[in-house]
Amino acid sequence: MNNRIQILPENLANQIAAGEVVERPASVVKELIENAIDASASEVFVDIEKGGKGLVRVTDNGHGMKKDDAFLCLERHATSKVRSADDLFALHTMGFRGEALPAIASVSRLRLTTRSIDDDSGWQIYAEGGTIRQAEAIGAAPGTVVEVRNLFFNTPGRRKFLRKEETEFGHIADVVSRLALSRSDIHFRLSHNGRNILDAYRHNRLEERVAVMLGRQIAGDLIPVDADSGNGEMLVGLLGTPGVSRSTTAQIYTYINGRFVRDRVVQHAILEAYRTLLEKRRYPIAVLFIDMPPETVDVNVHPTKHEVRFRNQQQVHDFIVSALRDRLHEGTFARVAPVSEMSYHRPSPTVPPPGPEPDQYASRIQESLSAFNEKVAGTPAISAISTVKGDMTGWSAGSESPAMPDGWRLIGQYLNSYLVCQAGEELVLVDQHAAHERIGFERLRKQLTMDGIASQNLLFPVVIELEHREAAILAEHLDDFARLGFEVEAFGGRSFTVKAVPSLTGDVDAERLVRDLAAELNEIGRAGKLDDEIERVLSVIACHSMVRANQALSSIEMQQLLKDLAGIDFGSCCPHGRPVMYRLGKREVEKFFHRG
Repeated sequence: MNNRIQILPENLANQIAAGEVVERPASVVKELIENAIDASASEVFVDIEKGGKGLVRVTDNGHGMKKDDAFLCLERHATSKVRSADDLFALHTMGFRGEALPAIASVSRLRLTTRSIDDDSGWQIYAEGGTIRQAEAIGAAPGTVVEVRNLFFNTPGRRKFLRKEETEFGHIADVVSRLALSRSDIHFRLSHNGRNILDAYRHNRLEERVAVMLGRQIAGDLIPVDADSGNGEMLVGLLGTPGVSRSTTAQIYTYINGRFVRDRVVQHAILEAYRTLLEKRRYPIAVLFIDMPPETVDVNVHPTKHEVRFRNQQQVHDFIVSALRDRLHEGTFARVAPVSEMSYHRPSPTVPPPGPEPDQYASRIQESLSAFNEKVAGTPAISAISTVKGDMTGWSAGSESPAMPDGWRLIGQYLNSYLVCQAGEELVLVDQHAAHERIGFERLRKQLTMDGIASQNLLFPVVIELEHREAAILAEHLDDFARLGFEVEAFGGRSFTVKAVPSLTGDVDAERLVRDLAAELNEIGRAGKLDDEIERVLSVIACHSMVRANQALSSIEMQQLLKDLAGIDFGSCCPHGRPVMYRLGKREVEKFFHRG
């Protein structure tokens, strides 16, 4: 009687393992480079032919292998990196899966040449389809060379799924780039069909390696981050300023204990840190290394090792958010000062702000401000940045010019929408609405974290009627509206009375603002989620209260705007992620006019 269940032949088992580990030539490159890194190599050279379908050769100068180890490494479940079950959950190496090399050998023609630094000669083993065909002693340099030819030659069903040479090589280049970014102390070289594509020599600093791998222009827009959670997690790396972003997450490089990962928890934390700093569907550039005790993270979740599982997921997530947000929080406006290609400040002469000019609006501003303060008597003083619609009455009155940021000079206003400034040797355009919106947003957020957002009573209460869903949402969040500086009461049915609004909003259209907030809460969803989306709500309030485009400003108002912008964090973009300013360097201007 034939048994239904049978033990698979070793070769077939290896091919099944290859299905997990070897998806395409790039998978082979990844496994072989990781082995080279674990062998303490300081040089890793990758040669590719025909997108990896013809040849993948990885040469390293690591410690190499002795004869017995050279044969054992092609046996399934043979590894130098795991000794007990506990080692699986406390890994200190890049590779650990015993299936990798035998799996690759099972679907290719593989030649392994290796020599231990302690031996006078090395060994070369040739395997075809997982079967060793030839083995001999050979003269070789210390280290290891693995040649993988004709990948999937014996599994045509899998080979036909490979893409064009250019596509497959693109995946290989991505793999090499990720690994090269993680180890700036290793010389990486990549060639395709005999042509050198990448040659990254050893570097002392991550910034230097990033400049080679991602480009010097990108490197110039990255800021360092270095944080310690106090619970064993450490985070170092480089963050892109909000002014530079991409349409995909492809340039978010994250590493856990030196291993590149695409983990959902980590990626969510990074995007959370940039929330309100980038436009929708725009993503930051980041190269981040997170180190933690190996026993607190399980990398044995997926054969490709791109996914991990944290013992304390929430703790890791919150640490990343806090560390990145704090770093982005520090002196964003300072980057508006002249910055060289490699992000160091160069000296520039301090240009004094222009003297006071006769301001036909000054007396009217002062009168309006006094009248407005009387109207809302008993409420906290209105912030200098709040506005009375159409009049700009919230700004400092009088004819004395506010102090400008160091090295800045106001030139004027373009199209009643953009401030034209000189900052050192740079020409800067500032979007007045985006800038004012960011200022208001930061002040709202600061008030909320302290004693709550200050209110101003409306001279005449406003009665509004909402559609059913929005009315139900607003009724659920009346307490939250109070915390946001509103006084809203149910008025029967789907109607509500608005008696007060945040003082920062000035003479805002209260009905429209409350309707927009109710609609925003409706989009957010279920009750109780407001705290998770509080910044999204604050951005709606800020947008309603700010200076608009196509609004003429006096010199004093423009200077006050720049002063206020310099005094807050995250000055480089509005809460919706739109850029606040655009900078043109002296070289760019001179190049345009064929000078310099």
